Amino acid sequence: MKTIYRIAKTELNTMFYSPVAWVVLVIFSIQSSWKFFDTIERFEKAQKIGQGMDNLSQVVFSGFSGLYTEMQNYLYLYVPLLTMGLVSREINSGSIKLLLSSPIKIKDIVLGKYLAIAAYCMLFVAILGVQVIIAGFSIENLDFKFAISGLIGLYLLVCTYAAIGLFMSCLTSYQVVAAISTLVVLAGLNFVGKLWQDVEVIKDITYFLSISGRANEMLEGLIISKDLLYFILVSGLFIVLSIYKLQTGRDAQSTSKRVLKYAVLITVVLSLGYITSRAPLTLYYDMTRTKDRTLTQNSLEIVKQMDGPIKITTYDNLLDVNYYMAMPYFQNEDISSFAKYTRFLPQIELDYVYFYGTSTNAELYARNPGLNDKQLAEKMVESQDMKLKKLYTPDEIKKIINLEPEQNRVVRTVEYNGKRTFLRFYDDLFKAPNEKEISAALKRLVVKAPKVVFASGNMERSIEKTGDKNYKTFANEITFRYSLINQGFDVATVDINAQDIPADTDIFVLADPKTQLSQGAVDRISKYIDQGKNLMILAEPETNSALASITDKLGIEFTKQTLVQESETNSPDFLVTELQKNVDSTLIKLSKINNPIPFLGSSGIVTTKEVGFKATPLLKTNAQPAWQSQSGITSITEELKKQPSKKSIPLVTALTRNIGGKTQKIIVAGDADFMGNAELSRGGSGTFQFVTDVFSWFSNYEFPIDTTRPVKTDKKITITSNQVFINKILFIGIFPLLIILSGAFILIRRNRR
Repeated sequence: MKTIYRIAKTELNTMFYSPVAWVVLVIFSIQSSWKFFDTIERFEKAQKIGQGMDNLSQVVFSGFSGLYTEMQNYLYLYVPLLTMGLVSREINSGSIKLLLSSPIKIKDIVLGKYLAIAAYCMLFVAILGVQVIIAGFSIENLDFKFAISGLIGLYLLVCTYAAIGLFMSCLTSYQVVAAISTLVVLAGLNFVGKLWQDVEVIKDITYFLSISGRANEMLEGLIISKDLLYFILVSGLFIVLSIYKLQTGRDAQSTSKRVLKYAVLITVVLSLGYITSRAPLTLYYDMTRTKDRTLTQNSLEIVKQMDGPIKITTYDNLLDVNYYMAMPYFQNEDISSFAKYTRFLPQIELDYVYFYGTSTNAELYARNPGLNDKQLAEKMVESQDMKLKKLYTPDEIKKIINLEPEQNRVVRTVEYNGKRTFLRFYDDLFKAPNEKEISAALKRLVVKAPKVVFASGNMERSIEKTGDKNYKTFANEITFRYSLINQGFDVATVDINAQDIPADTDIFVLADPKTQLSQGAVDRISKYIDQGKNLMILAEPETNSALASITDKLGIEFTKQTLVQESETNSPDFLVTELQKNVDSTLIKLSKINNPIPFLGSSGIVTTKEVGFKATPLLKTNAQPAWQSQSGITSITEELKKQPSKKSIPLVTALTRNIGGKTQKIIVAGDADFMGNAELSRGGSGTFQFVTDVFSWFSNYEFPIDTTRPVKTDKKITITSNQVFINKILFIGIFPLLIILSGAFILIRRNRR
């Protein structure tokens, strides 16, 4: 060990007697400091004008344009300059012969030189570490553990680069060739993960070999054993290869023996890498303060209930617009998206099934007129050189599973304990399901999913139609990730005039019947209410009389006409609403909704008699006067203003009572449009959150899964613009100058000697 330290010390002295080491240090210092203080200055200016800040630790250091992310992109340029002369300099000068003929072991030579470059790389980490310390004084409640995780990732990455550079330096006597070769190998390791990803036998090997993004998880605050072992194994591989290469100058071995030795080494490293990257053997440590890289507590409670095999099958229609999300070349990326779950549920098995069938991909059909589905599928396979084990025809896939209700879209099924549920892809920016949707799917397999039944038979709002006033978006839209069916609920309809409400109904929705309810319908709904089950009643001013027999049973009634308010910008029936303040959270939990919840054409709700229900208004008109008037008026007349007005009129009321040891929950709303497709799509509205809160209350907060995390506390810049300017001068000007002067002093002193 002493020999290794002596060689490392000698190598470090040699490095610092060269201007290259000093130049690299100066450039790195200026680049990192410039990026860091520029980011801090930008946020300080934004804060001055009132712009909100959040999660500054992550934004400043990682993310798309953080300090660590940007410096990671430069490291591969610095390392070849530092490693190109480690051994090639010895080969070029002839001193390598003296080393090889000396009693010093070759492994000591290689390890000593590697230790020297690893020690030099610590200077990079030290410079970034100083910036972390400064960030601690510049950002309120900086997440130091998160910042340290990134430093660990960058150091392991640069040390791996150094091991590769060391080996390339062993191959040539020309330092420039060694540097270029190192860049080529690093480029190859970044690219190899994209090679042969559609070839089953070797895709896992090439994916493991890829160094691209290996440090990203650590930069984001998550330490993963497979990434740590990757850096150790790859570094070890190139260090041992360097030893083998130098031994060829000392040992007389046959070519076949050398080839066998190299083959065994590479096989062992690849095998260890593959084995240690398997989910059951992977360990994790979340360094973030709020455990952002781990499942939320609600999701953890779900996975704790699952102890048997779980199978997730992805059915990929080649004709669907999202087909690429599950293709063989994308499978490793797709599998990694479940990493948060496989660390707790290593028994998850992922399978992929490919088929073709009529899709909703109108653009594909428009570009290929005259081709049927089979011809289109053959064209896709040929044009993209797809290597598929099996491509199922429409008839073959239907024998396995009927995907027509799913519009033959790319979709997953999750199977556990004899039950199966769908996990879908969505028509939004992110496409793939997130924790909220995955956890909802898993939970459906361990608990009974709440069943929401919508009444039909009296021209009620439809959950199958996309018109403005219908409910498909929020209830039954498979392409919308926040619809009820994608958040864990079962959804169905029943003709209330002819059929009983299903016994397993958890929430019954009666939304704006346009015709009078039959006596049979009234009796069925009354029986349902008497059973103590949950109900939602939504009315419109023009037709709310159809609900009179039901609302009378509940001890409430609707105002006879539309509520109107005076407004300079909106129509009179556009009501400015306010959430009821100080609602008892033990009764119902409502989110803090900052955006308005508009009601267009609503009745008010009046409590008429005591029938055992506790009435709690949730949403009211604001403190401005409101009158009752016929619908369709364009302005508030003076005559109308003379009529009695009211303020803070309830528009949505929660009714509760204890029955059979349980709390019966009923929501009554004077406007059925507020849950319609058009209103849920309105920008800047808090309606969707309010509706989500209501259905969460109905399900006893079981669904949708709450995946919110603790509020970030690192959201304030505590440094002033003057202090930023002073730090810029110190770390972009004076500090690099001190490095230059130190280097010049050492180099001049050495030349004089």
